Amino acid sequence: MPSSSAATRLLLTAAVGGIWFASATLYAQQPIPPLTGRVADLTGTLAATERESLEQKLTAFEARKGAQIAVLMVPTTAPEAIEQYALRVAESWQIGRGEIDDGVVLLVAKDDRRLRIEVGYGLEGAIPDASARRIIDERIVPRFYVEDYAGGIAAGLDALIALIDGEPLPPPAGASGTESAWGALPVVLLIALFVAPIVRGIFGTLFGSLAVGAGAGVVAWALSGGLVAALLIGGMVFVFALAGIFGRPGRWASGGVPWGGSMRGGFGGGFRGGGGRFGGGGASGGW
Repeated sequence: MPSSSAATRLLLTAAVGGIWFASATLYAQQPIPPLTGRVADLTGTLAATERESLEQKLTAFEARKGAQIAVLMVPTTAPEAIEQYALRVAESWQIGRGEIDDGVVLLVAKDDRRLRIEVGYGLEGAIPDASARRIIDERIVPRFYVEDYAGGIAAGLDALIALIDGEPLPPPAGASGTESAWGALPVVLLIALFVAPIVRGIFGTLFGSLAVGAGAGVVAWALSGGLVAALLIGGMVFVFALAGIFGRPGRWASGGVPWGGSMRGGFGGGFRGGGGRFGGGGASGGW
């Protein structure tokens, strides 16, 4: 029978070993990438056009419905199970609106040949675990088997969007389209920059400026659906055209984007989660 000092040393050794093992396991966890867009591919699988197409699909859906969906492709989640890693990603990114929790994360671990749909609290009724599993098995996996990853992801997103569309969620905060209309302002001004001199030359200063202002308002409305902001933008363009700002020699006539803005990345700023919460709902699968 070991002495008390030997037993103490044995316990201390076991405790230190346990701490070391827990620390090593924690340290070995795959890092969570920063949220930079609705679609993140760390495997280099998706072509730029495929990634952009998925981004546009999710951007349009969020603008219309308010809920958020994000896609992440990683090589592996080892040493964690995909369920643990997906939940960590969802909690870190906070996809979905706060208090509504209407977020979904589609995670693909390519080298592991595993994927997971992680569903926020607010969408667990619209996307029960069984439905998430059917989407994986029937929509995504058959395409992954033939290495059509973009097609599988797109099919899965379409199915998720269809289920979420059936859920009576609160409308988006920008349902009036005001924010997106002002986000479209650089595009409208850039178009007016080239169109205004031509139209004014044909119809005269007053009527040409009215036509340009009306056209700018229609374009802003079509891009965003925000009527009030579109009217304001149309009025602004009319005043600028009437004053001869468009087409007049100077910095705006040089063809650059007004105010030094950048056209790269579309209208509006970077993507970020809205504070949505997750509790482990969803489903996993493999191929």
